[in-house]
Amino acid sequence: MAGRKRHSAEDIVRKLRRADELTAAGKTGEEVAADLGISAATLYNWRRQYGGVDTDAAKELKELREQNARLKRLLADAELEKDALREIAKGKF
Repeated sequence: MAGRKRHSAEDIVRKLRRADELTAAGKTGEEVAADLGISAATLYNWRRQYGGVDTDAAKELKELREQNARLKRLLADAELEKDALREIAKGKF
């Protein structure tokens, strides 16, 4: 059983471009997926998510997702601190 491999956004865009070339050459979706070393479902999901995206936009999308995740963590930490301070403020001094 083959292990899972994470593809970068740039790799996905390159493979999708290659898939378009193979499709234009007359290959079916299953043949294209086999040539790329992925499943047909993965190819479908990639097309849905990254269709029409160039490599620069994919790289920017990845950076924005990382930044968004970092900001969400910071917000969660701030909310946790505020909640702890509210609990402390309830008691009598």
